[in-house]
Formats: sequence, C-alpha cells, structure tokens
Amino acid sequence: MPGGWVYIMTNSPHGTLYIGVTADIAARVHAHREGQGSEFCRKHGLTRLVYAEQYEDIHDAIAREKAMKRWKRQWKLRLIRRDNPDWNDLFETIL
Repeated sequence: MPGGWVYIMTNSPHGTLYIGVTADIAARVHAHREGQGSEFCRKHGLTRLVYAEQYEDIHDAIAREKAMKRWKRQWKLRLIRRDNPDWNDLFETIL
C-alpha cells in the first residue's frame, strides 16, 4: 500500500484550521494554494501548511485524519505549537 500524509492548513497563526489526508503532499498543498483544493480551504483562504505527518500506509494516515478531526481545537493548536511554534509555512520544507 502506498504511503500517505495527514496535514493541517490555516490562513494565519491561530486562524481557521483544515485537516486533510493525501498520498502526494506537495501536489495537494499546491492545489490548496491555487484554490483548486477543497472548497473549505478556498472559502477560508487556507494556504499555509503548518503541520504534516507522514505514514508508510495510506490507511494509517486516513485513520489518523479521522481521529484528529474529532479532536478539540485546543488539542490541534497544541500539536501545531509543539512541532511548529512559529506557525511557519512548511510547504517549501516539505518539497
């Protein structure tokens, strides 16, 4: 099974959050940045990749995405602050 990624997009530090899953993180984030990703990201202007986790199996990534979507917002913010305290756009580093 191919690998996958779980990622979080935002429009600004502590702004609106979107959690997604993909097999191709670079292509998916590029699509979001160009307004070709999800309707939610386009509507809210979510163009900054602030968190990403890589998995060897896409099924594991999908399970993690589903779990994270049920999290309280505070848990998501804590996860981002732990790994990306400055809320940098990670798009360039993921390539």
